[in-house]
Amino acid sequence: MSERSINVVVAMDFNDDIMDTLRAVSPRLNIVRHFPEVPASAWESAEVLYTVRDFPEPEQAPNLRWIQVNYAGIDAVRGKRIVQSPDVQITTASGVHAQTIANYCIMMMLAFHFQLPRMMADKESRRWPEDRHRLYAPPEMNTKTLGLYGYGSIARELARLAATLGMKVLAVKRDVKHPAEGSGEYTRPGTGDTAGDIPERIYPPEALAVMARDCDFLVVTAPLTETTRHSVNEQVFREMKPGSVLINIARGALVDERALIEALKEKRIAGAALDVFETEPLPQDSPLWDFNNVIISPHIAGNTTTYHEKAAAIFAENLRRYVEKKALLNLVDRKAGY
Repeated sequence: MSERSINVVVAMDFNDDIMDTLRAVSPRLNIVRHFPEVPASAWESAEVLYTVRDFPEPEQAPNLRWIQVNYAGIDAVRGKRIVQSPDVQITTASGVHAQTIANYCIMMMLAFHFQLPRMMADKESRRWPEDRHRLYAPPEMNTKTLGLYGYGSIARELARLAATLGMKVLAVKRDVKHPAEGSGEYTRPGTGDTAGDIPERIYPPEALAVMARDCDFLVVTAPLTETTRHSVNEQVFREMKPGSVLINIARGALVDERALIEALKEKRIAGAALDVFETEPLPQDSPLWDFNNVIISPHIAGNTTTYHEKAAAIFAENLRRYVEKKALLNLVDRKAGY
């Protein structure tokens, strides 16, 4: 007796090669691509959904048991009724950005370390500083300390890269007693810090400001939840060193932007590299545009020409696990919020 088919809706513009790779996972999978719109008739028999923005109402998809989203966080879709259903497993593409965003953060750290914003200002004014040897004389990179707020896949890969530069690494993690990466998290082979032994010290979330005292670079990689919203606040900025730099590649609302702007105005920190903001696009009247020591990018730190292929690889592995009735990777903990 043959096993039943599993109907899968892919609400994503995956190309034919990717679709063929997904279908090759198992002959039991009946995978249909619907993009840019999913017809109402497709929901009723769907058991699995891969999506970026299309979500059915629970009554439209009575057979739905698993949704894989195309991104690492679920804060943008947490309010969807189908996402809240206890009968539906939710998995993410966590880990898909790890290498790209870690490289972005290294770029930003080096930009501030070697004073790229000052160089660009000198170029704009056609200035060749007479005291250039004093102005552009950074200490060695291996004297710097990197603080990671959150220790997921992105932070673990960034820690690995920073360690190769000789930097000291500190981290904030929700569960300080278990530094190793969870078995249910997706990691590309050869990347990250699976054992969790790179940070010299791991702090609980309530000690973020304490960790910030020792950091030359504070990189925000934590998920956005109700407990983490505005957790990088005035207290944290008051503890940061005057020469330190904030880098946010997670979610804008993790940082209290008013407190950040005041810290920049009062020169309590040396600068910031920001890829995410509380309001996106960043409003034209935001004071953040006016600081010479702030580098702004339009929420693109995770972009890569191979994003679809990387995300599909995670989905393919989870499809294999689903068919074999094994635990899925990147399963969302509804209680934790990510």
